[in-house]
Amino acid sequence: MGNKCCSKRQDQELALAYPTGYKKSDYTFGQTHINNTGQKHNNGGSLDSRYTPDPNRGPLKIGAKGGVDIIRPRTTPTGVPGAVVAGGVPKRRVVVALYDYKSRDESDLSFMKGDRMEVIDDTESDWWRVVNLSTRQEGLIPLNFVAEERSVNSEDWFFENVLRKEADKLLLAEENPRGTFLVRPSEHNPNGFSLSVKDWEDGRGYHVKHYRIKPLDNGGYYIATNQTFPSLQALVMAYSKNALGLCHILSRPCPKPQPQMWDLGPELRDKYEIPRSEIQLIRKLGRGNFGEVYYGKWRNSIDVAVKTLREGTMSTQAFLQEAAIMKKFRHNRLVALYAVCSQEEPIYIVQEYMSKGSLLDYLREGDGRYLHFEDLIYIATQVASGMEYLESKLLIHRDLAARNVLIGENNVAKICDFGLARVIADDEYCPKQGSRFPVKWTAPEAIIYGKFSIKSDVWSYGILLMELFTYGQVPYPGMHSREVIENIERGFRMPKPTNHYFPDNIYHLLLQCWDAVPEKRPTFEFLNHYFESYSVTSEVPYREVQD
Repeated sequence: MGNKCCSKRQDQELALAYPTGYKKSDYTFGQTHINNTGQKHNNGGSLDSRYTPDPNRGPLKIGAKGGVDIIRPRTTPTGVPGAVVAGGVPKRRVVVALYDYKSRDESDLSFMKGDRMEVIDDTESDWWRVVNLSTRQEGLIPLNFVAEERSVNSEDWFFENVLRKEADKLLLAEENPRGTFLVRPSEHNPNGFSLSVKDWEDGRGYHVKHYRIKPLDNGGYYIATNQTFPSLQALVMAYSKNALGLCHILSRPCPKPQPQMWDLGPELRDKYEIPRSEIQLIRKLGRGNFGEVYYGKWRNSIDVAVKTLREGTMSTQAFLQEAAIMKKFRHNRLVALYAVCSQEEPIYIVQEYMSKGSLLDYLREGDGRYLHFEDLIYIATQVASGMEYLESKLLIHRDLAARNVLIGENNVAKICDFGLARVIADDEYCPKQGSRFPVKWTAPEAIIYGKFSIKSDVWSYGILLMELFTYGQVPYPGMHSREVIENIERGFRMPKPTNHYFPDNIYHLLLQCWDAVPEKRPTFEFLNHYFESYSVTSEVPYREVQD
């Protein structure tokens, strides 16, 4: 009880410190600690070799209590962790549903978009206990499906975690008319925002224009200095009635995609072993290095992908240790690991289902064959974003390739199998003797000396980019693995393709990823920023509205 009170009091103090609700999500510092060299120690004190610091990045920042969270970021709908207090009496806290949600077990609550719910308990990081004010039913709800009532996050047009390229993809969906818009936090001004609007012009067709929403010193916002507004809501309302110098009036908010679900249900939020009987295998999707992949259902209702691991592929104990780590790392560019079935062979890995399959198959045989160059840039950006997250957590992938990137609707890309290569017990996947070891994707220091690091992942990312921009071509065409190793040691690098559009600046970036000296390779932070800001048109980055 004492701990709960303490937590509540801290939440209340934080709420008072950030009354606007626009603060980025905080990370809850846990029991994992990083020393001043950037290396990770568990409470047991042993160094974990998976977490290798990047020499081009400084040591991780240590939290107020000396901890660094590598597990679960605490997010809230508005950025306000606790209820605002007036006169020492907690204010009634109401959230509004941003989406429909169907309950998954007896403990959670179904609701419809627009439903108002009073928060009873917000101490869980992913699931809150509420009372639906219409039905008076009580239960758990996923917090990323709701937002604080009357906050900017509750507006249909506000997209809290969307960057410019993703905004473009969402707005350019065929069903969106001209004037469809969204507002997102600025990538450059921590107190500002960006307005993105779908437009149409002769000769250009549909495209997106972006405007900076700048903050006023005394509160409020403006796009043009002769039109200022006390809030974002007032600004949007005004431009929805009159273009006032914009390319078009704001006609309707961009539809929001469903938020990421990290758990199959609330009772599975802190465990990952589930009964095999709850999984229904429906359709075989393909075969991987270590088993088969199926489309299936959990409890006959939730779409999942299921990987079955052949007997002897890995130690069950080693796999379960890795699964516990994989389940706790969360990023919107990583495939969510939901659960495992490990009580009998073959082991099942139950994860998020991505409807378009692997990036490699998508590029070679699916609709990916028809992707435009800007779509390829978008995929490159997403993969770099996911790898930047792993880099920040000092986690090495070890097997980054187009086959281990999955594609969903609207070309959403997510990295899968991060960490699995470490626990594979199969000799054929061993750098010393294995015929299935991915030599063509692996950095020379990892092949020759077994030195895997985030920098060897950067090398692999360069190979993945070659796969991406050549629509799935095999790297080092015509070469066997032994030839590849020998040629790389002599300084050979894959030449720039001539049968596909491949700009010189991107090829130069690949050569940087393939530098013989690992420390000279770029960081994923740099690579993400590079592709996020990569312009494929002459469109000016941000429009100015004349006063």
